Amino acid sequence: MARIHPSAIVDPRAELADDVVVGPFTQVGPNVRIDAGTQVGSHVVLAGHTSIGRNNRLFPFSALGTEPQDKKYRAEDTRLEIGDGNTIREFCLFNTGTTQGGGVTRVGSNNWIMGYVHLAHDCVLGSNTILANAVQLAGHVEIGDWVVIGGKTGFHQFVRVGQHSMVGGGSIVLQDVPPYIMANGHPAGAHGVHVEGLKRRNYSAETITVLKRAYRMIYRENLPLAEAREALDGYIREQTDEAHAAPLRALAEFLAVPGRGIVR
Repeated sequence: MARIHPSAIVDPRAELADDVVVGPFTQVGPNVRIDAGTQVGSHVVLAGHTSIGRNNRLFPFSALGTEPQDKKYRAEDTRLEIGDGNTIREFCLFNTGTTQGGGVTRVGSNNWIMGYVHLAHDCVLGSNTILANAVQLAGHVEIGDWVVIGGKTGFHQFVRVGQHSMVGGGSIVLQDVPPYIMANGHPAGAHGVHVEGLKRRNYSAETITVLKRAYRMIYRENLPLAEAREALDGYIREQTDEAHAAPLRALAEFLAVPGRGIVR
């Protein structure tokens, strides 16, 4: 049976696995489901249609699954879905989705999410990310796997951040950040390949060199984006090693999606 502190308020319709821990003065709403091994700290609010996976740690004063901060919202049954193994620190705010944005705000697994982080409606956060204190994601933002974001960084609605990239602290991100690069500034601009992060993920020196060449095509040869994409496609065809071709294809696929344009 779940270990629920006597001062916590847990709606009897909520679904809690047998070994879930719920701390003092926490509130759990009727449409919340929490899987095995998750620990919920004190003074947490879990609301809305919210599902939380296994082995998460939720620290005090967070509010997860609250209504989206969107004037179009009309009490529709939208959702928040959180995966496994996440650490969610103090005072985080995650809203449910909106019907206009697909209805679901999603958080992957094994993320390290520090204090005061806001995930607005319809955001998609991948897995194995690090979001430092006070990162603010507006609605519909998408963050790929293995992304690192410095503290007090803000994201415009509908911005996408590709896998294995890094955004420096205090940045204002108004356009998409392609995979594998570093960006920072106000507004954020591109500042090279995220070499240290790729090394930590066991990318070889040769693959990193290939990605550096792709970066130069996009950012250093003064090509319009359409021409840079054509050059990148040609570079992909030249590759004989799948370990080199795969990240280039991920980069090309990201650039092929129309959006807000990419950081420059």
